[in-house]
Amino acid sequence: MIALTVVLADAERTLWYVTLGFGLVVALAVAFLLLVLLRYLRSIETGVSGLLAGAGRVAENTANIPQLEATGPVVEAIGDEGVVQDAYMNALTEGYAGEAK
Repeated sequence: MIALTVVLADAERTLWYVTLGFGLVVALAVAFLLLVLLRYLRSIETGVSGLLAGAGRVAENTANIPQLEATGPVVEAIGDEGVVQDAYMNALTEGYAGEAK
């Protein structure tokens, strides 16, 4: 009976060593994966900081776009005035061209 207890104690001890070994392997794997995750996060942070700098420049360049909405009516008014001026010039040159003949 005593020999059976010693054999069970050795098997139990071996089981504990195997369990601790697996635990160590799992802990090392988790630590490695955390390091890889941190490296990816640093890479993402670097990319985002570059995007934020570019976003500021884009915002500066596009700040005046709402003012462009007012240019349509102004261009139309300029075109209308050009038609009026063209009619005046045609009226003036028609009389002048008639005398030159």
